[in-house]
Amino acid sequence: MMKYFACLLILLSLNTQALQVIVWDRDLQTKLGYGVVSANKLNVQLVSDYSGPVVTLFARESSEKNLYSDLQDRYDGVLKAGQLSLKDDKGQNVNLAKLLSGYKIALVTQANAQSVSLPGLKSASDTKPKTP
Repeated sequence: MMKYFACLLILLSLNTQALQVIVWDRDLQTKLGYGVVSANKLNVQLVSDYSGPVVTLFARESSEKNLYSDLQDRYDGVLKAGQLSLKDDKGQNVNLAKLLSGYKIALVTQANAQSVSLPGLKSASDTKPKTP
């Protein structure tokens, strides 16, 4: 019985959160960032050479619905020089670190020089907004 209790404590102490974030361009054609929560840290890679509007999607397991109940599945925002800011439910811009701090998740960002795209989709340079 004591072994069972010890194993249960170890399993409960391990943080097995599988919250994931994916950052896409506005047209959902090019993947500009990706991250996964591990040990209360979101390790996310963001494209550093893109500036423009993005859509940020959060995916979580059904067991995490209560843990992140206020977190929306989709946020519109802007990615500029590797910095991501999102519009919260009140329409105000907040950076990703501030949004996640409410869930006690620290943000660890890594710049990535290239976007990830699927065959037949636009490249990141095709999705950059035109400046007048």
